[in-house]
Formats: sequence, structure tokens, C-alpha cells
Amino acid sequence: MYQIVSDGSCDLDQSLMNQFHIHVVPFYITTDNEHYQKEKEDLEVHEFYQFMVDHKDVFPKTSMPSIEDYIKTFTPILENQEDIICICITTKFSGSYNSAMNAKMMLDEKYPERQITIIDATVNTVLQGLLVIEAAQMKEAGYQYDEVIQKIENIKSSGRIFFTVGNFEYLIHGGRIGKVAGVAAKTLGIRPLIVLHDGEIFAMGVTRGREKSKKKVLDHTVKYFKDNQLSPNDYRFCVGYGYDQQEGEKFKESLQEVMLQAYPDFHEPILIQQIGATIGVHTGPYPIGVGILKKYDL
Repeated sequence: MYQIVSDGSCDLDQSLMNQFHIHVVPFYITTDNEHYQKEKEDLEVHEFYQFMVDHKDVFPKTSMPSIEDYIKTFTPILENQEDIICICITTKFSGSYNSAMNAKMMLDEKYPERQITIIDATVNTVLQGLLVIEAAQMKEAGYQYDEVIQKIENIKSSGRIFFTVGNFEYLIHGGRIGKVAGVAAKTLGIRPLIVLHDGEIFAMGVTRGREKSKKKVLDHTVKYFKDNQLSPNDYRFCVGYGYDQQEGEKFKESLQEVMLQAYPDFHEPILIQQIGATIGVHTGPYPIGVGILKKYDL
């Protein structure tokens, strides 16, 4: 027996966490650098985005879960004579993995008969969520502890997020883009196109206007499958959105349409989840994009 644990960067709805019996250790959010609130427990994600929309000159920050937070989550599982597989946000974005590892080392002495494995997801947000769900589905399918770990390690590098944001402001503030490029972007009114893989974000280009940038994200998604001669039916899909749920729903419909146009036999269901604060503090309130991950059972 074992349990699947993740940190709050996985951005899974509570209904999915309940459905797959996933334990989540939340991140902290601060809007004043003094008072920290647990995401989803003390401050809902929609409240976080509403604050950003209402206070455009304030840049919230997040803080990783502490060692104690992980110990509190791990201990009842271990007391129940169960092992743990914990999937954490990429170490290139946060030290959450280190907190989990320190908690593991402290608990290993107290529970020497139990296994605790900490995995660097090398991804984050809705893509991390897909990885966590894959682990949970393997558990439901009866896979053994070591098999799940090996398959997660095998598929995590297949993950990609293609996305855009509302403007450059938060990327500039977070040091994710040069100040000079940011000034030029604001002057020209262009929007960045970004891809995340292997724990890093890379520029895919720029475009003008929100609608054009969303279309480019969809084009890049299709192009990725075409260029690499991959079947989209071998992958899980998730649309991630920020403040505007209605925009996210329409974007999901557009993704379904372009995938069917390019691949008439496309039949993979598309999940949709709200991007949480861990990434939202860097993107601002209007991130939107597509996460893809290879299925474990191929």
C-alpha cells in the first residue's frame, strides 16, 4: 500500500484530488511580504487572481511548503503503514523538493520499515497535475510501488506546456525576461509565446494581440506533434487558464477543433484546470495554454 502526494503547484481541483485520493501540500501566498496564507486553504485561487486584477501595481509572491508541512502530511500515511510517492515542482522553480527530501530524511529514522520516494517532476502547474494523475491512475490499476516510480521517471520528460500571458509586466518583475526586451514589448504591444519543458521556460516567439497569441499557442501545439511525428492519442491534454474561466473554456473548444482538423481520429479528452498562484505570480492573471504528457501505459 502506498499514497500519492504532491505540492500545491500541481494545480488540481479538489474534486480530482478527492477522486484520485491525492494528498497535496500547499504553497503560501503573500501580498505584502509579511502575512502568508496557504493557497486554497486560507486563500482561494480565484481570490488571488481577483487581488491581482484589482491591484495591478502589487506583485504577490509565493513561498514553498516547509519541512514541517511535509512532515504533517507524511506522518499519518506512515502511521497507517503505507509508503509514499511524492511528486514535487521542478527544482529550477522552487525548493519544495528540498523541503520534502529533508522531511523524508527525518522520518526515515522514525519509520525505517516504510519507503518514501521524492520525485522532481521537472515540470509544474497543470502539467505537474497530469503527471500526478498518471501516478494515481497507475495505483488504481494495481501497479506496484517501484513500477509507478519508474514509469513516472520515464514519461516526465515528455511533458510540454505551450502558453502565453496577458503582458510582460510580471515576467519582467520576476526576472524572467530582460528589462530592455520588456520595455520594447510594452511599446509595441506584443505578447510572448512560451514553452516549458525539462524544468525551464523558453521563448517560442512573440505576436500582437491576445487572440493572435492564443492562436499561435494552438498552432505550436499541433506543430510539435507534426514535427516530431507523434500521435496525439498517445498523450494526455490539459488546458490551463488564470483569472478568466470563460476564456479557458473557449480556448479548450478551440484546441479540440484544431486537433481534430489536424488529426481527424483524435479522441483524447481534454482536461481543464485553473493555473494556481505558484505560476500565477510570474505570469500575471491571464496565463493560458496547453499542457501535454505521454501516457504511462504505452
